[in-house]
Amino acid sequence: MTDLPADPIKPGRLHAAARYGWLALGFVFVALGVIGALLPLMPTTIFLILAAGCFARSSPRLEAWLLDHPRFGPTLRAWRRDRAIPRRAKLMACTGITIGYVIFLATARPHLPLALLVAAAMGGCALFILSRPTATAWPDA
Repeated sequence: MTDLPADPIKPGRLHAAARYGWLALGFVFVALGVIGALLPLMPTTIFLILAAGCFARSSPRLEAWLLDHPRFGPTLRAWRRDRAIPRRAKLMACTGITIGYVIFLATARPHLPLALLVAAAMGGCALFILSRPTATAWPDA
């Protein structure tokens, strides 16, 4: 009987590959967050929350950069600390959801079942946002 290697991939390489995967995903989420900051109706904060989580698993330096960012850091820290969303962000998110739904209705002209399904999904997102605690510190408030 011959001895075969248990795993052809060394554990150190697997860990490094996972770390680079988290790092790449973090950069993708930062890019989506930047796009969201520039385009109306596209979210920003959720992508930056996801980026911070990815960087926490791959690069403490980049995680710290996001959490210390003058514009986005306070929101990210409030979410991490209290799972809280600032009042202004809640208002903007719910307004974006409403505008998005109106645009969907006007341009897609869906049948009633689809319109109700999309309304339920978007309404569920809005309810989740509104049910989170309100962050007390917001840089522009």
